[in-house]
Amino acid sequence: MTITLKPVTRDNWLEALALQVNQEQSGFVPTVAVSLAKVHIKPDGDEVEYLPFAIYNGETMVGFMMHAFVERTANMYWINGFLIDSKYQGKGYGKAALEQMIAYITNRFSQCEEIRLTVYPHNEIAYRLYQSVGFVETGERLGEELVLRRPNVSA
Repeated sequence: MTITLKPVTRDNWLEALALQVNQEQSGFVPTVAVSLAKVHIKPDGDEVEYLPFAIYNGETMVGFMMHAFVERTANMYWINGFLIDSKYQGKGYGKAALEQMIAYITNRFSQCEEIRLTVYPHNEIAYRLYQSVGFVETGERLGEELVLRRPNVSA
């Protein structure tokens, strides 16, 4: 397994749009199209930057993940829109991609004290995955989703 994160560009965006989770997971994560729309619509405010990434195993696109952040802050570094295509789930790609994104964020933003994400409480597989790489509940909610945080141990 060779997992890499590559920016979504005009060369791979159509392939990214085809990524889909299992039917029972569809309510847990936005489609890639919705995530890509956020890059230009900026629903969380003009100061938020969005960086969409395709997840590859070798040359095969297996998933999608977006990093949203407000630079010059200590705790506004988010992972969202994270999915592994249904054909590639259960192979460890999600955990490997998550670890790479954590490393990317902490290496790029030395001021980052924590990384945040949200998860539906009944999305048990995702919740366990996030716990396995150090995410813990903040006690906050965004709508129905729990907010989790992972302290940046190198900050």
